[in-house]
Amino acid sequence: MTYVVTEPCIKCKYTDCVAVCPVDAFHEGPNFMVIDPEECIDCSLCVDECPVNAIFNEPDLPAEYAHYVALNAELTKTWPLTKEQGEPLADADAWAEVKDKFQYLETAETV
Repeated sequence: MTYVVTEPCIKCKYTDCVAVCPVDAFHEGPNFMVIDPEECIDCSLCVDECPVNAIFNEPDLPAEYAHYVALNAELTKTWPLTKEQGEPLADADAWAEVKDKFQYLETAETV
């Protein structure tokens, strides 16, 4: 099992999670972060660091976020690895409580 970044991260991209990851499992897209399931060691350190509660242990994943398991695995193959905490998106706070954000996910390969 692995940890999975889900919809609340879209258009926020807080990177507090990256700073605590001991194995460099995070990859960064234009407006979303993902966890590489091959690198994740299930330590759970990232969960408490996420200010929008976007990270779940796969067995605890709410049903509406089930497709994010495959999405995280797919996007880690094309998005660059990120190892350091950066700034959230400029309007992250405005998007933090917004629901149903999947339509806003940008999947371009470069940040």
